[in-house]
Order: sequence, then structure tokens, then C-alpha cells
Amino acid sequence: MQDSIEQYMQTVGQQARQASSILAGASTQTKNNALSAVYTALENSESSILAANQTDMTKGRNNQLDSALLDRLELTPTRFKDMLQGLKDVIALVDPIGEITDLAYRPTGIQIGKMRVPLGVVGMIYESRPNVTLEAASLALKSGNAIILRGGSEAMESNRAIAEAVQHGLKVAGLPESCVQVINTTDRAAVGQLITLSEFVDVIVPRGGKGLIERITNEATIPVIKHLDGNCHVYVEAQADLHKALPIALNAKTHRYGVCNAMETLLVDEKIAEDFLPRVAELYAEKQVELRGDAATRQILGSTVQTATEEDWYEEYLGPVLAVKVVSGIEEAIQHINKYGSHHTDAIITENFSLARQFLTRVDSSSVMVNASTRFADGFEYGLGAEIGISTDKIHARGPVGLEGLTSQKWIVLGDGQIRH
Repeated sequence: MQDSIEQYMQTVGQQARQASSILAGASTQTKNNALSAVYTALENSESSILAANQTDMTKGRNNQLDSALLDRLELTPTRFKDMLQGLKDVIALVDPIGEITDLAYRPTGIQIGKMRVPLGVVGMIYESRPNVTLEAASLALKSGNAIILRGGSEAMESNRAIAEAVQHGLKVAGLPESCVQVINTTDRAAVGQLITLSEFVDVIVPRGGKGLIERITNEATIPVIKHLDGNCHVYVEAQADLHKALPIALNAKTHRYGVCNAMETLLVDEKIAEDFLPRVAELYAEKQVELRGDAATRQILGSTVQTATEEDWYEEYLGPVLAVKVVSGIEEAIQHINKYGSHHTDAIITENFSLARQFLTRVDSSSVMVNASTRFADGFEYGLGAEIGISTDKIHARGPVGLEGLTSQKWIVLGDGQIRH
């Protein structure tokens, strides 16, 4: 069986590499035609895709998947509509491929510049979230990349149904169906093969739990665009407008629990803690959010708040639990975030422009916000149309990764017969 998985993945890799060379030369019109055909196919297949998703949801409940995974797995009619809107937005985006920048003459008369090009073949490994199948496929196509998709077994039926529509669109536009391939086995060995197919795959993008991403990071022989977890913070500074701070703190935590941009730690300046904490705690109580606080927080809110441990400051709960800490000021807040955070998304609520600028400059995260919910850290909300993932590494792509993050640049030289002396 191991041999057959290896052979299968070799074939998938070869087909993706061949498709990528065709796709790299495809015009913007051809790529948009394919994406428009995908949109139509998805519209026509909505009922069958939602039915396939219900099959996955039933299996998930029977297999006792946790609530965060089930939330990510579910495709409601509203989420399906949002998925289509994301595809529409990708179609409308400017195609970055072929863009030439930084053209400059050298003393020899040659012109030097940079041209934006596709990465080539993207390998995508993800859990739950069937919408990722479409987001990843559409961004890869628009940026001229072939993509190999390996979803989780819990979303197999949903992913297959969406992939059928995607491949129909490719066929209509005259592009190879192997531009987008969904791995048709749930064997974990396929993942091991994919992340070492360096001959055919140029980059790996994992989306899922910390265990999955750690495994891929440790075992891949190919560059990885990733984030490990989302331990996001909101710091309510002493000069915050509490009419802004209260809804932001509530939204950042409770809008959706099982997402990487949900707040997991609330930091409150000691100067306003006695005013702010009881008010925000009342809002959390209505949502049945469990609070775990430091000594100062418990002194203000009482023994109904659990004692926070050192581990709580590192924790990504992905559920209705929130760590709360009272801090002496912006210096302690920044130090806490940079020490315990995951470099994903962190926000300050303040009316002090200078402190806001200081926070933006010194917090070492891929998204840093002023007076806004961390839930905005998302490719769709950032105007990327969709996102293939979020990177907290300091590579060419950081934060939500859209079209540009799936491209590279090459130097180009324009001459008129010059030779080097």
C-alpha cells in the first residue's frame, strides 16, 4: 500500500508541475473565464454541495468531533453565499502576474527590473473548513499556480463536491483539470509524501490544529507558509473610549470561538480596571464565557473568576474561555504580548495617538490593530478576496496570504546589444 501511495503522489506531483507550466502562461482573461465557470458550476451545485456537507457533519457528530471542528466544518447557506462572494472578489482582483516594477537604467545602458511570477505548485494541507478548498483553488488559479489539496477525512464529501465544480470550470476554460487536484485518499502517508515532493512542489501551506502544523514544519523538505496558533490579545489602554472598548472586547472573543483570530487574552490598564472589568464581565457572563484572571482581576471581579496559571497566558482556547490580566501600562502590555503571544493578531483600544503608534511599532505580530476587533484579521476583510492561509513567519508573506503571497519575483534585464567589459 505504501508503494501505491508513493506512486500515486508522484503522479499527482508530475501532473501538477505540467499544469503549472501551462497555467503560468495563461492570460488573465483565461484565468477569469475559468473562475467564472467555477462560480456558475458552484451555483448550480449548491444543493448537492450542502447535502454532501451534511453527510460530513453527521459523520463528524457520530465521531464526536469537538465543537470548534464542527463549527469549521459546517457549510450553512450563508457561508456558501460568502464563499461565492469571495470567489467573485478574486475574479475582480488585479492579476499580479507579469507586473514589472523598479525598472531603472544602469550606466551600461541596460535596464534592470523585477517581474512578478507564480510560485509554481502549491501543496495545501488543511482540516475541516471545506470553504478552504475553493479559496485556495481560486487564489492559486488567479496567481497562475497549480495546487494540490489534501483536506481532512472529516470533510471528504464536501471537498469532493466543491472540487468537481472547480474542475468543471477549468475544463470549460480549456485549462488542464490537473491545475487543481484533490487527494482522493485519507491515508496519512499521503501527507508525508506531499511535504517531501520537492521535485514537483514549491511551497506547502498547512491550515489546521497545532499538531498538524508542527508535524509538517518538522518533516517538510519544502518551504512552509504557516502559523502555529492564534493567541490574540486586546489591550484596553487607560485612555480608551469604553464605548468602543466594550463591543470590541465582546466581539473579539465571542463572534466565533473556533477561529485563529479570536481574542484569547484581555489586558486591561490598572487605571481603568475597576470601571471596565465589571462592565465587560457582565457581557461575558451573558455569553457564558469562563474568565481566568490574575490576582488583580480576581480582586475586582471576585472568586467567580478562576485563577489564571502561567499556561493560560500561552493558551489558544478556541472556546468560551478568556484569560484576563491587569497591567500597569503600555510597557507591560507590549512585553506580555511579545512574550506569550503567537505573533498573529493583537489590538490596542486607546484615544492616545502616540501610544497607538508605539503599539503598532513595537508589537511583533503579523497584524496589529488600533480600535478594532481582532476578528478583522482575515483575507476577505483585508480586501484580498480570500486567503490561502495566515503566516506569522517573517518571510515574503506575512499575515493573511492572498494573491501576492502566492507569487515571487524574478530579475529581468532589458538590453540593446550591450556586452560586459
